[in-house]
Amino acid sequence: MIATRRSAERCHFHRGKLDIWSTFRADERPDALSRSFGGLAAFDEMRLPPGGVCTPRRRNEAEIVTYVYKGALAQENSNGCTAVMHAGEFHRMTAARRVRHKEANASQTDWVHVFRISLGPICASADCSNDQKRFAAAQRRNVLCIIASPDGRNESLHLREDAVVCSSLLDPGHHIIYELKPERRAWIHLVYGEAIMDDIVLTAGDGIGVAIAPSVSLTVQEAAEILLIDLGPSLSAPKEQ
Repeated sequence: MIATRRSAERCHFHRGKLDIWSTFRADERPDALSRSFGGLAAFDEMRLPPGGVCTPRRRNEAEIVTYVYKGALAQENSNGCTAVMHAGEFHRMTAARRVRHKEANASQTDWVHVFRISLGPICASADCSNDQKRFAAAQRRNVLCIIASPDGRNESLHLREDAVVCSSLLDPGHHIIYELKPERRAWIHLVYGEAIMDDIVLTAGDGIGVAIAPSVSLTVQEAAEILLIDLGPSLSAPKEQ
């Protein structure tokens, strides 16, 4: 089964100064796509102007992986934890409704552009925690570099959830294959560039999900960057197309 969500099909909305393009939000607008990739609670692309400040709204406890694509993002919460993430850095956080969060563009001159992956929902009693790491372009060039995983393999960020997050910077003509174990599924988001999967042309902002298949296969047409999330069994089994 292959499911796509084009960039133009995403929900685009403003939250104060924050611009958000939401691929899907299973907690707010359940649909067949969201249920088929149930462990992926949300996938958002966000931009915040210079000096902009926002307060994220979270309805459920979740584990969140944030990728700073451009600029710098400052975070703080009511537990006293603070962090500043720069381009190329990934941040993992266990977020609870009882903990208040604030985010700000750390620059007064440049926009910050981030991608956010929400996994869960997690147990409401889970302890809040966070860590971050930079993964250089060389580490991600033409390979699926593991950014976060349940066992922290290859020095990746350690996840509580049953998911593996990968990042890759791909040269034109490069072909990648990612094997899926039984009952697992994958969601791929094209950050920029152009690629083809099963004769489906993908461009910046497009997402594609694969389930009930032994592998994911993708060929790059133009220099591209992708995020891939390998997920455990979904909340409801998808129907074959």
